[in-house]
Amino acid sequence: MFKVMIRDSMSPVAKEILEATGKIEVVVDNEKVTNSPDALSKIISEFDGLAVRSGTKVTREVLNQAGRLKVIGRAGIGVDNIDLKSATRQGIVVMNAPGGNTVTTAEHAISMMLSLARNIPQATASLRSGKWEKKKLIGVEVFGKTLGILGLGHIGRIVADRARGLKMKVIASDPYVSKDAARELGVKLVSMEALFDRADFISLHVPNLKETVNMINTTTLAQMKPGVRIVNCSRGEVVNLDDLNDAIESGHVAGAALDVFPKEPPDGSLKILSNPRVVLSPHLGASTGEAQVNVAKMIAEQMASYLLDGVITNAVNFPSVSMDEMEQLRPYLDLAEKMGSLMGQLIRAPHDVTINYSGDIANLAIKPVTHALLKGLLSSYTDKPINYVNARAMAKAKGIGVKEAVSQEDSAFSSLIKLKIEGTDEKPDEIWGTIFEKQYPRLVRIGNVYLDAIPDGSMIVIQNVDKPGVIGNVGTTLGRHNVNIGRFQLGRRDDRAVCLVNIDAPVDDAVLEEIKGLPNILRVRQVLLG
Repeated sequence: MFKVMIRDSMSPVAKEILEATGKIEVVVDNEKVTNSPDALSKIISEFDGLAVRSGTKVTREVLNQAGRLKVIGRAGIGVDNIDLKSATRQGIVVMNAPGGNTVTTAEHAISMMLSLARNIPQATASLRSGKWEKKKLIGVEVFGKTLGILGLGHIGRIVADRARGLKMKVIASDPYVSKDAARELGVKLVSMEALFDRADFISLHVPNLKETVNMINTTTLAQMKPGVRIVNCSRGEVVNLDDLNDAIESGHVAGAALDVFPKEPPDGSLKILSNPRVVLSPHLGASTGEAQVNVAKMIAEQMASYLLDGVITNAVNFPSVSMDEMEQLRPYLDLAEKMGSLMGQLIRAPHDVTINYSGDIANLAIKPVTHALLKGLLSSYTDKPINYVNARAMAKAKGIGVKEAVSQEDSAFSSLIKLKIEGTDEKPDEIWGTIFEKQYPRLVRIGNVYLDAIPDGSMIVIQNVDKPGVIGNVGTTLGRHNVNIGRFQLGRRDDRAVCLVNIDAPVDDAVLEEIKGLPNILRVRQVLLG
């Protein structure tokens, strides 16, 4: 008999599904006190499974005491509250329930847009205070208006579909979605600048990345069409609330609807919270009864399948292969994911990819390795969990073609993985990796330059003209900023060279800019490989 704990006021359907197997005992614990890692650590040792939402923090401290734990199920998408590295290290499968609340969140965005257009919350408050302000609360139609969607992922696509049903013109901007993929949705893909210039309403559906933090600010707001209305049901960090409030006060922006905030709950002193032209909700995007039932049902079924039959579905940290095969594949999975991540951070746009496997790895199941590579690549483009199960589907959704080839060509390496980014003018567009002595990952070629580099941790990738002084200048610059170099690998060909520098900790942009200004440096990029 397996034993599973369900937490965070999950829908009762999860308990019903697990108990219906007749082989799983379920304990429902919604006590706030046991949300504390200290308290949870004291009781977790007797459970084989743990089902949570966002309220429970599953930390390393908790996992260190979870000797029996085999699976953690997150009833939702985000797994920020779970220490994935610790879970993986202990062989604990972490599953999520993607797609269970996308419709709900998209519907909330549409609801917020309509409420904003017709001043519905303001009208409710006015009427309740004994007023009848018909002229003051005149709204606008959405029919025939242009909706600009920033971020055409799962939720953005549903918003586009619903908006087209309202007879709106829909345009979108997403650097990680191809024009063909957008065209299939009946959406015109445009640049962000063009979207700002044309949209009457803008709905944000972007991930929380370095490039998207504060993307709605004084500068971008000024580029928008006068009278625009903005809806944010994505990430609070995307919008600078003070800048948005100023734009509304000036009259350039007609209003905004916000479901998310940089800090939740938000500071009550924020001016935008008292702005009468702003519609607010307390992060209700996924908060419907249907959505909570959907994600609870999904995660319970997935956990039962794994505990009883060993079937892994929607795992965010584990490929769906047998344990015996996993032991052979494990070093290749780690290598492939880091190769993908490195190239995703070097080339910041989606392109078709070609992957070639040769040598010993050609005799193994390459599908999980391809998924690991895509997981690393796509994780550079989104803050949502990309796992071994959904990586290929996510690539397809973004219009990324994937070609695999297996060969037994003669090589200096017993196994070789080659990743080529197709159709890009950026360089390097190719990376080769191998495994030494069946356990040590190495990068052996970047672009057309051969080298021997360890893909790990914080790395600075430098392309330069092959002239004396480059290594010394880079080392001196890093030393002046107290940056410790763990490994410095150089490869060169003709009059060009590539340096891969392993450093103990990430450096800030000022250090990278200083390196870029050194003689004979062509390009500098920092990558983080975990």
